[in-house]
Amino acid sequence: MRIGECADLSFACLRSTAPDQWAIHVPLGKLKTERMVPVDSFVVALIQRLRFFRSLDPLPLDGRLLARPSSKEALVRQLRDYLHQVCHSLGLSTRIVPQQFRHTYATKMLRAGVSFPALMKLLGHTSPEMTMLYVEVALVDLQREFQLARSKPRHLAPQPTTARTILRTGLDGVIDSLRAAQHALEMFRRALPMGAARSRLDRLSNRLTKIATEARKLRTP
Repeated sequence: MRIGECADLSFACLRSTAPDQWAIHVPLGKLKTERMVPVDSFVVALIQRLRFFRSLDPLPLDGRLLARPSSKEALVRQLRDYLHQVCHSLGLSTRIVPQQFRHTYATKMLRAGVSFPALMKLLGHTSPEMTMLYVEVALVDLQREFQLARSKPRHLAPQPTTARTILRTGLDGVIDSLRAAQHALEMFRRALPMGAARSRLDRLSNRLTKIATEARKLRTP
């Protein structure tokens, strides 16, 4: 989450979503969106520890997880200073800012298998372009995705088996022709570079799938 969203976390931000499953409710942030972010047991223990110390804080409870010495801006500056102190104690020469953690989180989640739409939701983004700015795609990532697509294609239309199958008559022949056309279209689409033409062919392929589905229903009396 953004550092400003962290400063705005409520005392009751930790929510149980299922048995042994938890999420943090992130309030309205920079883009005026709120979201639920799943967390592991380590974060759960951390939130519970912060709540314990918050209950002992001499500052009055204001419904927030982190006490504000005077204002939200002062708390944010304090958090940034703590981060710099930690980096200095670890002997890190590179200056690190909280925003870099979001970039690292986005890259790690994508490499772990989180889908791009889900990643957008986790980051609180409203456009794919914004999320792409956060993701570092290295050559090793491209190689992995390339090999995965070759070994287990997800959207490849089934290829007709024999010429005899295509030459069937009646409704079966119509369905076979639709499958053959979809396969040929998909093979051509995959050979094109990313762009408007490829996107339009993808929509045409989806339409052929729907037409074939409706054609199969004609077998039912």
